[in-house]
Amino acid sequence: MSDAERMQTEEPAGLDSYLAMDRSELIGRFVVGIDRLDGRVFELPSDDLDRAWPRDAGVGKWPIRVLLGHLADAEVSFVHRMRRVVAEPGCELGAWDDEAFIDAGHYGVIATSEGGEATRPPIGAAVAVIHTLRGWMGPWLADLPAEAWTKSGMHPERGPMSLKDILAYDTWHLERHAWFCNLKVAKLTGAS
Repeated sequence: MSDAERMQTEEPAGLDSYLAMDRSELIGRFVVGIDRLDGRVFELPSDDLDRAWPRDAGVGKWPIRVLLGHLADAEVSFVHRMRRVVAEPGCELGAWDDEAFIDAGHYGVIATSEGGEATRPPIGAAVAVIHTLRGWMGPWLADLPAEAWTKSGMHPERGPMSLKDILAYDTWHLERHAWFCNLKVAKLTGAS
C-alpha cells in the first residue's frame, strides 16, 4: 500500500495526538489534509453524492455532498478563528451549528431561473475552497513568531483556544471527515 493510499484509508488518531505535534509537523499535516480525499469521489454520479447513510452503515450519516460542504464551511470558520486570535488575542470565537446549515439547505438543490433545471452544488468547489485556504494559510502559519502560537480566544463551548489548539482541531476535523468520506466512496465503488 502506498503512502497516499494509507493516508486515505487509515482512521485518524484522536485529537490529543494532533495537539501533541510540534508546529512544523502540524502545519505540514494541515497543508496536505485535503489530499486525504479519495480522488474517486469526483467520479461518482450525483445520486451517489446525495445518498444518505443509515447510522449502522459505519461510514457516517451525511451524504458526501453535505460532508464536503460542511468541510468547506468549517474551513472558512477555522481560518477566520486562527487569523483572529493572532490579530485580536482574547477575542470571542463564535460557534456555529453545522446541523442548522444542513437544515437550511446550504448543501442541497440550487434552484435555477424559471424553467431551468435545478442543480446541486459542485463538490469540486467545496474542495477548492479548502485547498485554497490551506494553501494560503500554510506559509502564514509557518512564518509566525513563537509568541503567536500562545495567543488565544474564547470559544463558547470549548473555552480558551490557542492558535495551536485551533489548528490541531481543524487538521483533525478534516482528516476525520475525509476518512468517513473515503469509506463511503469505497462502498459506492465496490472497493470495500
